[in-house]
Amino acid sequence: MLKRLFSLAVATTVALALGAGTVHAEAQESPQAKRVHNAMQIVFNASTPDSFCTIGAVGGDGYGRKIALSAGHCISAPDHADREIREDLIPVFHRQDIGYGPIGYVRYFKDPEGSMTGHLTKDYMVIELVESVTPSSQGPHLKQTGVLEVPGGTPSPNALSPAQNRERLLGAAWFNNNELVVSGRLGVWYGRITNNDRGVYQAHPQHEAGDSGGPAIWHVPGTAYPSEANGFTAEGPWAGITKGMIISYPWYVYTSSANILADLRARDAADPADVFGAGFQVTANP
Repeated sequence: MLKRLFSLAVATTVALALGAGTVHAEAQESPQAKRVHNAMQIVFNASTPDSFCTIGAVGGDGYGRKIALSAGHCISAPDHADREIREDLIPVFHRQDIGYGPIGYVRYFKDPEGSMTGHLTKDYMVIELVESVTPSSQGPHLKQTGVLEVPGGTPSPNALSPAQNRERLLGAAWFNNNELVVSGRLGVWYGRITNNDRGVYQAHPQHEAGDSGGPAIWHVPGTAYPSEANGFTAEGPWAGITKGMIISYPWYVYTSSANILADLRARDAADPADVFGAGFQVTANP
């Protein structure tokens, strides 16, 4: 079982005061299609670019919308948490190109619930991207080749029964050699999953402040590891997002893609009213 999470979060939680008088920038038309990809740094307030998180996966949902996923604990706004946000209340900006205007709007997030590193199994955020951007599977280091499936794996605690293969978890026992490859401010890192606590993976790859929500892929056995020879790049199925740090070695933990996808399907089944992100698939766009 994971020990108590550090009070110092991987990213600074942005506390939002939202109301009828809230003003936000409108999406601007751009002469060039803006590409949105994994490991893109994002902010929720254009005036505070140093309070940021990172995109973990980009694609579309079962309702035909462009979707990006990140960490729920990046925002603290209890009045809007844990529900579909159909209004454009929380804009999302590309940190390095705030002048573009919003690349999307937050449609769902799980509030930190008193912890800077968020809910144990459901620490995720759904962003609906604006029409003017182009989803991409290729980040600075990682190319995501679909969504991880683990036939025969233990179901996520968030899964309905029977669980789908993409809602099943990677093993972390001594005889398992499952590895994550992650991308963030420190570059690209890889390492073995040493523990799996209800779909939160404890693993060796490193991250630091601002990387919350960032991408993790499964290292496909037999494929190349990132190295100088290949430009420190890797490809594989999306396996999760950066969550936080704990007080046992290795320090780094990740929310599994299985937990996110299972919760999206369960919420959509309970309230089949167009749940944002339900049926998520990683884009095939380069």
